[in-house]
Amino acid sequence: MFVIINIMQPKKQILLPRFLKILEQLGENIKLARKRRKLTTIQVSERAGIDRTTLYHIEKGNPSVSIGAYFNVLRVLGLQDDFLKLAADDELGRKLQDLKLIGKS
Repeated sequence: MFVIINIMQPKKQILLPRFLKILEQLGENIKLARKRRKLTTIQVSERAGIDRTTLYHIEKGNPSVSIGAYFNVLRVLGLQDDFLKLAADDELGRKLQDLKLIGKS
């Protein structure tokens, strides 16, 4: 009897180089936050419930790591509220909305 296991590989996320730089900076910020707290990669990965390799990818800004893994690492570092700051000030959306409202007068 054979058991076939289908393991789906996550799709590789393709980003333009300038956007990859943003993720790389995020990864570096996470790494610095970990070091400031004097936490090892083993401590953070265990507390976040992720593999140490995943933490390595997060600290490198790898776009294929799930947002949940990023969140759990930020949670371990006490930075989970930073997630609430993402897209909080939608300047472009507000301008588009204001233009639409101006046209209705």
